[in-house]
Amino acid sequence: MRFRCVIFDCDSTLCAIEGIQVLGAAHHDEIARLTESAMHGRIPLEDVYARRLALARPARRDLDALADRYISALVPDARDVVSALVAEGIDVRIVSGGLGPAVLAVARALGVAEGRVSAVGVHFDGDGAYAGFDEQSPLARSGGKRAVIEGWTPAVARPAMLVGDGATDLEARPAVDAFVAYAGVVRRKDVVDRADFVIDGPSLAAVVPLALGGAPPRSALARAVFDRGVALLAGRSLDGSPT
Repeated sequence: MRFRCVIFDCDSTLCAIEGIQVLGAAHHDEIARLTESAMHGRIPLEDVYARRLALARPARRDLDALADRYISALVPDARDVVSALVAEGIDVRIVSGGLGPAVLAVARALGVAEGRVSAVGVHFDGDGAYAGFDEQSPLARSGGKRAVIEGWTPAVARPAMLVGDGATDLEARPAVDAFVAYAGVVRRKDVVDRADFVIDGPSLAAVVPLALGGAPPRSALARAVFDRGVALLAGRSLDGSPT
């Protein structure tokens, strides 16, 4: 099956970091514990979202710095994958429980239009200090990614694929036609076990052959990353040796 839309998570999927843990580095252990509990589905996201931000209290300058960190931590082949999908006429979108200013910076770096990105709004006072977040955002609670995808305007083209790493991504499976568990940054067994496809290893290249249903791309631009993805799905490194 050839997919018409591919939707990516941001943290630990497009980028090899968790933004909230960067923002809350002074409270790393507590924030990491809360994040892992939510991403494994052990506690609802809404039970941890405000608590993590209350610990981190990110100022505007912190979000600017996180944007730079996100871009420097893009996972291998992320740029080429997005370019290849777009070259093949596939709609690329990003849905993230991360904070809007930093996630939008990732989208710009990848060439994804702002209207195809959904993340959580954040508020600052006149001095740029943290003044809260959009508590009405569905992405700050469990089931929010499904709600965003189902309510996206214009409508998401079908068939659609979602690529992510956590329980909040898996929850959105009913809104798409396939869920790909990306385990290249963090492997969560409970998510992997319920995915339609699994990508192991650090590269996102395998998204391209999965999105094209295994058929070679029409565009020359997409062919190189398609071939890398096929090799990785077959369990071979890029030099042909077993992985």
